[in-house]
Amino acid sequence: MSEPVIAVHAGAGTYSDALRQHEAACRDALQAALESAGAALEDGQDAVAAVRSAVMAMESFALFNAGFGSALCADGSVEMSAAVMRGSDRAAGAVAAITRTKHPIVGAHALLDAPQVLMIGDRADEYAAARGADAWEPSMFVTERQRRRLEEREAGDSPGEHGTVGAVCLDSAGLLAAATSTGGRLGQPPGRVGDTPLIGAGTWADRTVAVSCTGEGEAFIRVGAARLLAALVEQGIALEAAAQTVLDEVHSCGGGGGLIAVDARGNVATPFSTEAMPRGVWRAGGNLTLELT
Repeated sequence: MSEPVIAVHAGAGTYSDALRQHEAACRDALQAALESAGAALEDGQDAVAAVRSAVMAMESFALFNAGFGSALCADGSVEMSAAVMRGSDRAAGAVAAITRTKHPIVGAHALLDAPQVLMIGDRADEYAAARGADAWEPSMFVTERQRRRLEEREAGDSPGEHGTVGAVCLDSAGLLAAATSTGGRLGQPPGRVGDTPLIGAGTWADRTVAVSCTGEGEAFIRVGAARLLAALVEQGIALEAAAQTVLDEVHSCGGGGGLIAVDARGNVATPFSTEAMPRGVWRAGGNLTLELT
């Protein structure tokens, strides 16, 4: 039997005015995500259900860049991506550039035991809806806050970046799982896909470790960041050291960001190279820690 542990993040980025002004709300949202995941475990569900529950909670919080409140593409639209992975058999499901699935992580989860791993666009939305996922009109994901942020960017201002939410979990049976969801980068060209839905880049889980990444996705893709961390841990490198090595590699490719990881022994690492990465950890018994910077 393992001692259950859950970690979540709400994106690596700047310590922006918005984050300062809404610290309490962000902490509450992180706590709600952890408590939702913890309740799933306490109800007898597994690590996959826990990370799915945590990410769904964060996708519902308008100040996080995933689901409702996602960052806008250059044309003012929302395109979302998500992935989930189960460590015991490396089963994975992912969606990219979807516009209608209310909870992108639910769309990814619908593919977890399908023959295919990754689906994109309208067909991914249709696949998820056919399996019971709630759907919204694309305009429902667009918030006034994100409209203003895009306008600021177009005017040459820097509204600050926070990308991606994610969760990792080790349950009492020793199962590891990871889930990640994002609205992408503010002002990205429509059709751009970052590391989040790419298994081994932004999301990974096996029998050794579960990883969810956040930051400048192109660099994480080029490094194969999530899988690299797992390979280092498999070689016997301590989790914290392995995680820092991965971020160093990301930096060498011109990128910054962070990650959360939990290993099979219940060790947790949450390093980041940016000003802030809202994050939290839950352990059995309801012991919570929350941090923004």
